Amino acid sequence: MDENRIKTLADMLLKAEQTRQPIGPITETDPGVTIDNAYSIQLRVIELKQAAGQVVVGKKIGLTSLAMQNMLGVNEPDYGHILNGMVVMEGDKIPVDDLIAPRIEGEIAFVLKEDLQGPGVTMAEVLRCSEGVIPALEIVDSRIRDWKIKLVDTVADNASSALIVLGGVLCPVQSFDLRTVGMVMEKNGEVISTAAGAAVLGHPAQAVAWLANKLSAYGIVLKKGEVLLSGALAAAVPFAAGDFFRADFGFLGDVKIKFK
Repeated sequence: MDENRIKTLADMLLKAEQTRQPIGPITETDPGVTIDNAYSIQLRVIELKQAAGQVVVGKKIGLTSLAMQNMLGVNEPDYGHILNGMVVMEGDKIPVDDLIAPRIEGEIAFVLKEDLQGPGVTMAEVLRCSEGVIPALEIVDSRIRDWKIKLVDTVADNASSALIVLGGVLCPVQSFDLRTVGMVMEKNGEVISTAAGAAVLGHPAQAVAWLANKLSAYGIVLKKGEVLLSGALAAAVPFAAGDFFRADFGFLGDVKIKFK
């Protein structure tokens, strides 16, 4: 795929987000597109947003469950960028009309106290380099019509990320096992799912290690202070205006958001 086509597809995805008018699957319009092409498209969109004044504040990891990997026919996660314009305060109400076909997921977010650079990053190094973890909600959305996505489509579309909400408590990671941290997700006061940290590649820190090692091939370092969403603990849930969600992570605290 030549550079002009990469720029054209990036422009189309950005316009789709801005106008809330999704485009058809890239895998149908450009059947020869590769994963590397898709990451180039994603990076081009991020560069356009940075040129408009936004700042990269972290990364998100997707496809961390075996079920999702099997569904898309892949054997590893993917990743996207988190920009400051994607971060929503917990007390804010998110307008549903600002999105296309949104869904919500509960996740454990890491905050780095040191740079993390692959290759060779281990789970133990992730834990050592982390200031702590925060309960998080990710609002995913697809600029690809009707969520008709394959791996290339979601990668190009910034791993289908839209917004993130962070809880108010940063907990150190050294004194407990994130595999056994439970999550109870409530929608309008009713429990809709339960999960544990082990749902994310066996351990959420393993997902962050994968990310650091994956990015090393592109010369990218995870920076001190970055927020890293480690992956969904349970299936993404659609919502509508008026819905209220709360994800309770026990002693890690909870995180809440209301949609309007």
